[in-house]
Amino acid sequence: MRKEEKEFGGTLGAIGLMIFSHFVPFYFALSLRYSSGGLYWPLSSDELIENLKESCLPTWSAFFLYTGFCFLQLIFAAILPGPQVKGLPVPTENNRQYTYNCNALASWYITLVLVAVLHITGLVRLTILADQFGSVLCVAVICSDIVSVLIHFYALLTKQTCRMANSPIYDFFMGVWLNPRIRILGQDVDLKMIAEVRLSWLLLFLLIVSAAVKQYEVFHAISWPMIFILTAQLLYINACIKGEECIPTTWDIFYEKWGWMLIYWNLAGVPFVYAFQAYYILVNSLRTQNLSGGVSMTLTTTLFIVLFVAYYVWDSSLSQKIRFRMQQQGTYITRNAFPQVPWNVIKNPKSLKTECGSPLLVDGYFKYCRKPQYTADICMSILWALSCHQWPGLLPYFYPIFFTGMIIHRYTRDMARCERKYDKDWKIYCERVPYAFIPGLI
Repeated sequence: MRKEEKEFGGTLGAIGLMIFSHFVPFYFALSLRYSSGGLYWPLSSDELIENLKESCLPTWSAFFLYTGFCFLQLIFAAILPGPQVKGLPVPTENNRQYTYNCNALASWYITLVLVAVLHITGLVRLTILADQFGSVLCVAVICSDIVSVLIHFYALLTKQTCRMANSPIYDFFMGVWLNPRIRILGQDVDLKMIAEVRLSWLLLFLLIVSAAVKQYEVFHAISWPMIFILTAQLLYINACIKGEECIPTTWDIFYEKWGWMLIYWNLAGVPFVYAFQAYYILVNSLRTQNLSGGVSMTLTTTLFIVLFVAYYVWDSSLSQKIRFRMQQQGTYITRNAFPQVPWNVIKNPKSLKTECGSPLLVDGYFKYCRKPQYTADICMSILWALSCHQWPGLLPYFYPIFFTGMIIHRYTRDMARCERKYDKDWKIYCERVPYAFIPGLI
């Protein structure tokens, strides 16, 4: 078994990232509650503890909301129909190809209908997520930590481990189990696949809708900044779900192990940190009792235009790359989930042959730069922050800064892996496609 090379600064880096990752969402929750999304400075440790108790203490309703949502998505994953797609061969398991039931689209639509019915009938009001933001966050964090521990030791006990670094803390952080699966109602359910899209992005969307509904109930209208962030997140989340059949061949599924890093950020970090802009807009509109004052319609219009362009590039470029990979593996299927943007599949794509057997795409967007999808992704993250321009502040820009750093780190990891895999062919590829993010610049 090959020993895993340490990344993220090794054991000390893993410890630091776990502490930081717990700090950020709680700091944001306290900031929203006590500083209207501004910098939060408690005057004493006693004040900090009291604020945490008041705003982030778990409640039974928060527990049932969060765990009920998660269990419902697991049941949907097991019973709903969807296309069957094979993943990439797994070298550590004799090149076994796992089959994935890509039914997230059905789960997405049914969840939205169910949530709407619960809200309209008054059984569970959507605003409960906004009202109990801190409590649901705390439950999510506790659950993600518990799941991380259970998954880690279950994999060790059942000897379903791979690429370990033989460093307990680091291995816990990165994970030891590549393909975590459980049987639900007689069906294999891939936990990493479910958490990747449904438990993270679907919950994020519900949190943002909750903020928008809360604003509407108070003002009988929704502000343009809130409409923008709702539109941006809807486009992004719907794209992830409608293209679920592309996910089995992505880095997170075929390479990353399901450890604390992915579990925590998918179950808690992504939904509650990425929802910050929507809640920043909500709490400040409530604080000032003002929806439109300070909103630049010129800037807002520009944000919408740039958003649609960036979204198109992101969606179509990702589709080109992943569907090229699926074509090479013989797993490509035609799917017409809405919306299918133009130029999302390249007919007869040009590629660079390599000695290791995996061709490199040098057509479509990818003849101009190596990571066009990363550029569009970073652009959209900046737009999310700019949607908060009505009340200028620092914290809305944490997300694009954090996200850009994460993307650059992922890029360097990907480049290092490709250099090892393709050797001299990678140098030829980089000479043919010299730019990483923006043609002619970077």
